Amino acid sequence: MSKSDVFENDLLKLIFNGTPIAGIADNAAASALGSLYLSLHTADPGEGGSQTTSEVSYTGYARPAVARSAAGWTVAGNTASLTSAINFPAGTAGSGTAGYFAVGTAAEGAGKILYSGPLTPTIATGNGVTPQLGAGTTITED
Repeated sequence: MSKSDVFENDLLKLIFNGTPIAGIADNAAASALGSLYLSLHTADPGEGGSQTTSEVSYTGYARPAVARSAAGWTVAGNTASLTSAINFPAGTAGSGTAGYFAVGTAAEGAGKILYSGPLTPTIATGNGVTPQLGAGTTITED
């Protein structure tokens, strides 16, 4: 099974920009998310994982919010991209390496992962390091 390119793009716009898909889904719910939350992971959280699965744990770490709109995400050609670079808080202690990132629904705790994937290159974390996902970090539907 596969989705049409048009529907793949529509689905990304629904998830990342809150744009309704006529006749299928709308974003008018009273509790619709205004932001999505990025998380960093030391290993692949997998399809059964949550945002806490293998999540980095350096001192100072927190998940940054990204607006669920065109201000946070650019969607075109079946790809959602960060509109601008997103910084995670600077580390004040600890260390480790983030090899994966995820886009999820919660600022903290076991949020639902919507998408996850590898980081290339990996990101060192820890004391004095401010991890960053660059503008143009992409998620593709196909």
